[in-house]
Amino acid sequence: MSQENTVSKNTSKEKNSRKLNKPYKPVILVTGGNSGIGLAIAKKLREYPQYRVVVTARDSSIKELEKKLPQNDNFWIHHLDVTLQAERKELIRNIEKRWGGVDILINNAGISYRSVVEHMTEQDELKQLKTNYLGPMALIRKVLPHMREQGRGKIINISSVSGMLAMPTMSSYSASKHALEGASEALWYEMRALGVNVSLVQLGFIRSNSFTHVYYSEAAKEAETTNAPYSDFYKAMAPFVAKMMKNSLTTPEAVAKKVIWTIRKQNPPLRVPATLDAIVFYYLRRLIPRRLFHPFLYRCLPGANKWGEGYTNARPPKKWFL
Repeated sequence: MSQENTVSKNTSKEKNSRKLNKPYKPVILVTGGNSGIGLAIAKKLREYPQYRVVVTARDSSIKELEKKLPQNDNFWIHHLDVTLQAERKELIRNIEKRWGGVDILINNAGISYRSVVEHMTEQDELKQLKTNYLGPMALIRKVLPHMREQGRGKIINISSVSGMLAMPTMSSYSASKHALEGASEALWYEMRALGVNVSLVQLGFIRSNSFTHVYYSEAAKEAETTNAPYSDFYKAMAPFVAKMMKNSLTTPEAVAKKVIWTIRKQNPPLRVPATLDAIVFYYLRRLIPRRLFHPFLYRCLPGANKWGEGYTNARPPKKWFL
């Protein structure tokens, strides 16, 4: 072996040795940190000085977030609209300049439409998907090269029971979470050999006022306040969801603890249920035959046996089925 090759090999070994001996202080990126679960996660992470944390919010919420969570050497607030490519690029570029790259990504930013399928427009559908699926996946693609080169990292996607099953008036939201679940599952396989963990933290009903921040399509807004077709769907589902949220035993702080557990666990599972109902629905879906599962859930929905009265020509359903 030539002297040149020997020197080259030794230099490579020294570089690898320096990498291994370098103290590991993970950089954690949390999106949608201005309220709810994102804010709870950000607050909890401040208790861990071994992490460097970047929390994002839209421009309109930055000042408010800075009042709640003052910045310091290990805690940085950065603007981000997850649906905008230019802002995603700027964010990752600035993190790489300051701290080298993202070691743990927590995709939390999201919105929810309350609208039946017939009332959604293509524009509404794209807004839902860009926020809950396309934007988070684009961020994942931006941070993966760094994680892959380091041979470690974590992708934590905040998912929902709606990623397992759908609810009426929430088709678009359910579609976005089903997509996130499917892509995360594929990513889990792709990253397994490369040292990067992928987890879905699955939420059900959370004790918060997030149900008051849902989006409506124009047709949905009109139907909810009139006696138009589907108005009975909205008038039943909105109070039902509000009641379930208010009565939930799970708080955003409890979810934040589950996320911290996922961060700190060496090999966290792909799916991490964070609420009791997420666990219950997981087993119901597997224990009840498919032929009976959806009729059973339909019967549990408030007033579903009277939906469509006055504007439908449908034949009455068979009683044994519903």
